[in-house]
Amino acid sequence: MSFDGLFTKAMTEELKEALLHGRINKIHQPYKNEIIMVIRANGKNHKLLLSAHPSYARVQLTGEEYENPSVPPMFCMLLRKHLEGYMIEDIHQVGLDRMIILEVKGRNDIGDVSYKQLIIEVMGRHSNIILVDKSRNMILDSIKHLSPSVNSHRTVLPGNEYIFPPSQDKLNPLDAEGEDVLRSLDFNSGKLDKQIVGSFSGVSPLAAKEIVHRAGLGTQAAIADSFLHFMTDLKEHRTSPTLITGDKETFYWCPLDHVEGERQTFTTLSGLLDRFFYQKASRDRVKQQGNDLERFIRNERDKNENKIVKLERTLQEAKDADRYQLLGELLTSNLYAVQRGMEEVSVVNYYDEEGGSVTIPLNPQKSPSENAQGYFSRYQKAKHAVQVVQEQIEKATDELAYFEQLLQQLESASTRDIEGIREELEEEGYLRVRKNQKKKKANEKPMLESYTATDGTKILVGKNNKQNDYLTNKVAAKSDIWLHTKDIPGSHVVIRDPSPSDETLLEAANLAAYFSKARESGSVPVDYTEVRQVKKPRGAKPGFVIYENQQTVYVTPDLDQVRALKDR
Repeated sequence: MSFDGLFTKAMTEELKEALLHGRINKIHQPYKNEIIMVIRANGKNHKLLLSAHPSYARVQLTGEEYENPSVPPMFCMLLRKHLEGYMIEDIHQVGLDRMIILEVKGRNDIGDVSYKQLIIEVMGRHSNIILVDKSRNMILDSIKHLSPSVNSHRTVLPGNEYIFPPSQDKLNPLDAEGEDVLRSLDFNSGKLDKQIVGSFSGVSPLAAKEIVHRAGLGTQAAIADSFLHFMTDLKEHRTSPTLITGDKETFYWCPLDHVEGERQTFTTLSGLLDRFFYQKASRDRVKQQGNDLERFIRNERDKNENKIVKLERTLQEAKDADRYQLLGELLTSNLYAVQRGMEEVSVVNYYDEEGGSVTIPLNPQKSPSENAQGYFSRYQKAKHAVQVVQEQIEKATDELAYFEQLLQQLESASTRDIEGIREELEEEGYLRVRKNQKKKKANEKPMLESYTATDGTKILVGKNNKQNDYLTNKVAAKSDIWLHTKDIPGSHVVIRDPSPSDETLLEAANLAAYFSKARESGSVPVDYTEVRQVKKPRGAKPGFVIYENQQTVYVTPDLDQVRALKDR
């Protein structure tokens, strides 16, 4: 657990330094479990993200952009009513629990001074954001409601008294001395990291393992010394936010020597969390909203894969057409030797220079002439089937490539991009057009992702087929540079410059590789050419183009570079 009580302590200090005495100017609720507050403090605006997501719960300052719904949810409206214009008087943690409280002061509707608390409980699937009237300790509302039938200890509903989650009655590690550490541990029982977790509040298994690791194989005193040094660093704000990329990504407020992997340090905890959670929560939301869409696309892809296998089997059988003709002709020439009821007949193959014989299978229920006619019918059918089956295989192969491309687009899609994919499938006739669907404006254009290269050159990226077609065929100038992964499903990328620098070209190629099926690969081939060399064949599927006079560069997708180039 990376976001433990100790990490919460470090984050509280970071928020206090940035937001204390700031004014809450705007409040948004972009998603079901997340709140964004724009706070003016220390001469600039800060975006505070409060998340009660069951998997990605956290509190942090953020530089990321979030899409706001056209109609704000009820909880967002209530927060605006009670908190916009209020000043943040204090930010503090409850003990070393994963709870942060914003103490705010302002004036209510009738002009009286009002004190409120915004309590953020970062507790996995039990996470919550609760607004409390401090003078009455009464819950005004919460982002998640908790009825008595769900939790007998406390009820989280409007009008109820706010009750803190039950305390675990552990020692505070920040107040502990060496003797406290030694007394709380039984060095003969082993598993010291588990004992530390069980004795001290706010310490996760991740932190406990680091404390034990730093002590090495030393004495009991070495464990106590490692523990105290670890806590002193936190108390004196000697943090070094670190992201470790190994078998899985891990983050913490300090380097973790016991965890193997590549290390990347950040100047702030919030910057670290922006990097760690970049697109993770978004991907989870997209998966929920587009689950039915993904299932449909996968089914269509699988159908076409199976269809191609069957058609290729049919094609192989159709290639025996010449043999059916031969058997029909030989049987016709030897009708005198065949009688009804025979299951086979052996005749001389007069096409064989060596005079060999051929055994012809027969249907005993048919006359000799009917058997011969049957072979001629199979010959004509097989001959015709070769052309038809080849056409069907080509069509199924195109369909397969199309659905593979849609699956790739789902992997990097935002909630807005999901809607574009759904509309495309409706327009192509794969999905039934939804009733009561909000009609789009006639002049409404697809939204493109915008990036700025290091030298200031604008780079545009399409995230679905509608955006790709719009970017390549409508927005881009003929002399702009167009990029796409070579023979790999991916996004269309356009550099708005006919002669980009080598650095810009590589940065755009990185975007093309990152927004492709080869995102996790190394040395991805990316083709680039002028937009004038890119053509859309008549009748082609959305997003499909052909191009020529291309050159190829090889890049390894780099998420950090993608984030650095993104326009905010």
